[in-house]
Amino acid sequence: MGRGKLRIYLGAAPGVGKTYAMLSEAHRRVERGTDCVVGFVEHHGRSRTEVMLHGLEQVPHRELEYRGSFFTEMDVDAVLRRAPAVALVDELAHTNVPGSRNAKRWQDVEELLAAGIDVVSTVNIQHLESLGDVVESITGIRQRETLPDEVVRRADQIELVDMSPQALRRRMAHGNIYQPDKIDAALANYFRPGNLTALRELALLWVADRVDEYLNEYRSRHQVSAIWGSRERIVVGLTGGPEGRTLIRRAARLAEKGAGGEVMAVYIARSDGLTSASPKELAVQRTLVEDLGGTFHHVVGDDIPAALLDFARGVNATQIVLGSSRRKAWQYVFGPGVGATVARESGPDLDVHIVTHEEVAKGRGLPVARGARLGRTRILAGWLVGVLGPVVMALLLNTVDLGLANDMLLFLALTVAAALLGGLLPALASAAFGSLLLNYYYTPPLHRLTIADPRNIVAIAIFVAVAVSVASVVDLAARRTHQAARLRAESEILSFLAGSVLRGETSLEALLERVRETFGMESAALLERESEVAPWTCAGSVGPGAPVGRPEDADVDVPAGDHMALALSGRVLPASDRRVLAAFAAQAAVVLDRQRLQKEAEQARTLAEGNRIRTALLAAVSHDLRTPLAGIKASVTSLRSDDVEWSDEDRAELLAAIEEGADRLDHLVGNLLDMSRLRTGTVTPLIREIDVDEVVPMALGGVPEDSVELDIPETLPMVAVDAGLLERTVANLVENAVKYSPLGSSVLVAASALADRVEVRVVDRGPGVPDEAKERIFEPFQRYGDAPRGAGVGLGLAVARGFAEAMGGTLSAEDTPGGGLTMVLTLRAVNGAHHPIRVAEPERQTT
Repeated sequence: MGRGKLRIYLGAAPGVGKTYAMLSEAHRRVERGTDCVVGFVEHHGRSRTEVMLHGLEQVPHRELEYRGSFFTEMDVDAVLRRAPAVALVDELAHTNVPGSRNAKRWQDVEELLAAGIDVVSTVNIQHLESLGDVVESITGIRQRETLPDEVVRRADQIELVDMSPQALRRRMAHGNIYQPDKIDAALANYFRPGNLTALRELALLWVADRVDEYLNEYRSRHQVSAIWGSRERIVVGLTGGPEGRTLIRRAARLAEKGAGGEVMAVYIARSDGLTSASPKELAVQRTLVEDLGGTFHHVVGDDIPAALLDFARGVNATQIVLGSSRRKAWQYVFGPGVGATVARESGPDLDVHIVTHEEVAKGRGLPVARGARLGRTRILAGWLVGVLGPVVMALLLNTVDLGLANDMLLFLALTVAAALLGGLLPALASAAFGSLLLNYYYTPPLHRLTIADPRNIVAIAIFVAVAVSVASVVDLAARRTHQAARLRAESEILSFLAGSVLRGETSLEALLERVRETFGMESAALLERESEVAPWTCAGSVGPGAPVGRPEDADVDVPAGDHMALALSGRVLPASDRRVLAAFAAQAAVVLDRQRLQKEAEQARTLAEGNRIRTALLAAVSHDLRTPLAGIKASVTSLRSDDVEWSDEDRAELLAAIEEGADRLDHLVGNLLDMSRLRTGTVTPLIREIDVDEVVPMALGGVPEDSVELDIPETLPMVAVDAGLLERTVANLVENAVKYSPLGSSVLVAASALADRVEVRVVDRGPGVPDEAKERIFEPFQRYGDAPRGAGVGLGLAVARGFAEAMGGTLSAEDTPGGGLTMVLTLRAVNGAHHPIRVAEPERQTT
């Protein structure tokens, strides 16, 4: 019996309908006469799912006892004995109760498949092992039940069960997924629109990659070489020239016009490792294509058109983007060029775009390196061997007769030696001088520059041709070796520059010191001026005697911007070094701008911090002080009134109100003094580790009894906050929530742990606030719609946000599911550690 087939329904989140789709398929198979049973399906109290189980044969479950409780699991042995054609097994990533046959349910499924039973199962994208970290960063929850990706990848069929986040939240709100007492918490935490959108994207991308694997496997198995345009894949051929940026942007625009377009930039290098491309330009183009969502590839191949077409067909590309040739008109005598060759050989399924650019017909090719590539000593030795060697050789051969053939070989050996030592010119001199000596001394008639035998003419001509060819090859190898060494050195230097950019190094002096050391200079300085006629000033310098006056006073100066120049003193650099020096100059200008931007950002941050705290102080003074003062004044006025005879109980009640208002004022003034010290920078918030459930109840003294409901688990991790600022923050949030809640509706204050943070949520059922006004309500002296007092959102929100940010937290507003506004206060958990999670729901307190 062969192995069974596995079909998986993959979803982005619970409730999208995976189990329902699986059961629907089971009914269709039963109607077609297929022997289909339910191995294990849990309906979780969902009525529609439970109804779908009717009419399907269910294999009895196995009941296991663990720590005093009884659990049901799939009975693998019973399913194997039943031996159906198809078995339904829900929740593939489920962890079995200790004592089960296997630790994981997917292992149970493997046994069924090995027995020849087809299995239909379900799994959510968050349960894939490779996506655990990503899912945790999105939802703040680490999935404990996972399964290897390979288990899902091996499935014969994978079907995505998709649902929009809005539709899923509606299903949740209607009670189709969780029980009513869990709906609000689920909508406010895991089932947020952002979470669901991100998980949906993960599921779509994972399935799309799997579809690509299926397609490539099919093409390979059936040896399909033709391009299938399932989606637009655009290959950009790069040469390392400046036109590459234009080609990449053009390809990106083409990709945007089609659904799922993909851009792949490819640079083809010769197999000998030598290239005329600028490493710096290639690095810039790599960054550009990656920023635009594409990928960069490096391919080796001597036949550039063939390598480019092979790459395009290998990735199933549909279009190729190339730049117009940079060759000059006369260079076309050597061939049609890469663009024309690729267009001719691309075939009917691969479109080729030739894009014009500013570098057209400006020429290209290997730069000719000038100067002593082999060193002066070697060149001098080459000239000595090339000029004096033939004379010495002629004197030696005059003493012995070896024959013309041997004489030519000896002179050829001298020419090769001259080429190895001194390069092309000494070798050419050796070949010319040696041919004259051979003609004069060893070819009849002797001691005359004429040749009687035509065969000797051919021999000497071959000698000269071989000598020149060998000399050219040796010189070319030396030139290429020098070029490769230089490009390697330049690449290392430019790699350092790129690394410094990625590491965010901002020290101008360190960069200038690197320039001085790299080029062996005595000093280096970065000069700048405000305009073309303004005097130069020194932005930074290293080394003794740095040129700080004018760039012209230095031995070497390179422009670093419109009004900047890098000046070096010590020696005059060759022109070949100025290209790398220009990269250093550009980086120096960037570092200087970055330093100044950081200073400006720090100043702006300081000003914003001061303005934020000042605003919070003003709001607190105008809002929080007024209420207790009004209560104190009213009580005092009542006590001083002669028109009313107060009883002892009434008098005590008024005095208690005065005392309570005075206490609130004293507490608030203390916090305001701390904030004023924060404004001047003389004190910082007293951050310490505290429990949220110790502080939040203390903030509810200013609201009516029975108006607030607390849901704060004792198992929450501790938070790093200032207790006084946290109390005032929660107090302001609760007061505003109570103020705008409808009569008979209480405010919920709940707290939960998410990853390395703790969220405190103040939930009301009031009129709510539109999305466009959610940030404006936190501005001081602003109420939503500028409504009069008694409507909208109070000023306490500005105070609350100022205090929250002073503690390193955040405060934001969200819609309450079903209507209302939810204030979300996020605090830093201590070490991100969580206490053990309790199974039972936390008890709610009412205050």
